[in-house]
Amino acid sequence: MITYAILILTIGFSVYAMDRPELKFKYIFYPYSISHFKQHYRFLSHAFLHGSFLHLAFNMYALWIFGPVVEEQILPLLAGPFGEPNKKIGALLYVLLYTGAIYCSSITEYFKNKNNSHYTSLGASGAINALIFSFVVCAPNATMMFLPSWAFGIVYLGISFYLSKRKTNVDSVDQVGHEAHFYGALFGVIFTGVLGLLNQEVFLHFYGK
Repeated sequence: MITYAILILTIGFSVYAMDRPELKFKYIFYPYSISHFKQHYRFLSHAFLHGSFLHLAFNMYALWIFGPVVEEQILPLLAGPFGEPNKKIGALLYVLLYTGAIYCSSITEYFKNKNNSHYTSLGASGAINALIFSFVVCAPNATMMFLPSWAFGIVYLGISFYLSKRKTNVDSVDQVGHEAHFYGALFGVIFTGVLGLLNQEVFLHFYGK
């Protein structure tokens, strides 16, 4: 499955690069190099790097939990007629959701920091949040963190947006990419919502209607 391929690739590359700072810097998200040296591959490559084993573990656990559900159930159903999941189109949509979220979660930071030679970031959090919120859209009454998933989603987006605005004179207060979290999640909501509008019969099936 695509989820497990991403999982293996991300774990392998992240662990390999952790003790190799030159390699990590070559592929990290660095808006200055993207803008001034046309290293556009960094938009995608940084999502396969992580700064610590804890950072990697959190993201890969979430990918392992939510990825298969979105890949095997949600997107194939939204890609096909009612009762007939289209696995091939679903797989394509899954790749578009994951990679699209990587770009979407990075683009605002790119424009803010394309002339800032000190700003870098890394990690798959934006893409992982897109998967989580794709699930939230289609399973709003599932339980997440002791809340209905729709309530969890609202709280999470609100907190992420608030924390993304907490700045010191130079950088974010806690060095966490809350803005990437917010826009990755929002991309997941919009992507899945658009598919739902295109296939309303299936979309309503998720809500038991």
